[in-house]
Amino acid sequence: MASTVTISSVFIILLTIATVFTSNTEASSVDFVKKTVSSHPIVIFSKSYCPYCKRAKGVFKELNVKPYVLELDEREDGSKIQDALSEMVGRRTVPQVFINGKHLGGSDDTVEAYQSGELAKLLGIESHKTDL
Repeated sequence: MASTVTISSVFIILLTIATVFTSNTEASSVDFVKKTVSSHPIVIFSKSYCPYCKRAKGVFKELNVKPYVLELDEREDGSKIQDALSEMVGRRTVPQVFINGKHLGGSDDTVEAYQSGELAKLLGIESHKTDL
């Protein structure tokens, strides 16, 4: 009986440590996203192979504006960052685009803002819009 209590106690302690570690990791990923977004005028959380990400990045290329791009598939912590994005903006999909610290959205949102001229306005540039 004593060994059952000891095993149970050890299990509870390990579970508590794992929960604290996971919570700290998630918090640090959210902090990383917030710091990244606040440090750059344009941030795209992307995956290098994703056609929607390529489309969103293409919008900024058309505008001759260079965004700060994080390719999540090329980072060890990419999945954790994606979880943090899900927690922050309610979407786990990529791309996720931020302009001047504010969440713009994904690929369709970015293209729509580009086509309407809203993106150029947010960036403080003249629109040289073409059809994508």
